[in-house]
Amino acid sequence: MNHEKNIGFNDPKIAQYIQDHSELEDPVLYQIFRNTHLKLYHPRRSSDHQTGLFLTMVSQMIRPTRILEIGTFSGYGTICLAKGLLKGGIIDTIEINDELEQLITENIAISGYQNQINLHIGDARNLLPALDYEYDLVFVDAEKDEYCDYFDLIIDKIKPGAYLLVDNVLWSGKVVSEDIQNKDHFTKGILKFNRKIQNDHRVENFILPAFDGIMVIRKI
Repeated sequence: MNHEKNIGFNDPKIAQYIQDHSELEDPVLYQIFRNTHLKLYHPRRSSDHQTGLFLTMVSQMIRPTRILEIGTFSGYGTICLAKGLLKGGIIDTIEINDELEQLITENIAISGYQNQINLHIGDARNLLPALDYEYDLVFVDAEKDEYCDYFDLIIDKIKPGAYLLVDNVLWSGKVVSEDIQNKDHFTKGILKFNRKIQNDHRVENFILPAFDGIMVIRKI
């Protein structure tokens, strides 16, 4: 089950030590992770074991009744988040790629959380206005150049005291590259988002220096 991606440590011995001293991977999640790598291009877009443990721990601490996820991919992270839901709680998860719908549905079915996960297929920027709910927890791992758009659409849907987790805000270190002029549009999008959150007085925030950088945001 040694399939961890970069978790912020270049030393493989440290990465292995962390894995050896963390909760074992749920066999269902391992099956989903393996199927993702067998069936999909760019499987690294999936959350992995360590990221999944983090999402589950956060969800279990908050005990949310409603979660929003933008960027389902194969559903690994979705299922990790579902583990912390209160009884009767619901996740709304949005995936833009309609070709993934069957695989996501199959993965959700074997997880046992099919009655608590609502899958929405389409562009989150078009779908979010119609989701008339208040959320306790939001996880974003989608198009990096659209992060600011997502934030503007969801900030009023987040309860005071609720949390927003945004993945890849360090973008493999590209955010501190000195060659600003040649940055790709994803890097530029992340830089814009990080500045936006830092200057927004409606929230408190910090960047967790693990994985590829997770912005932890709390709505005041």
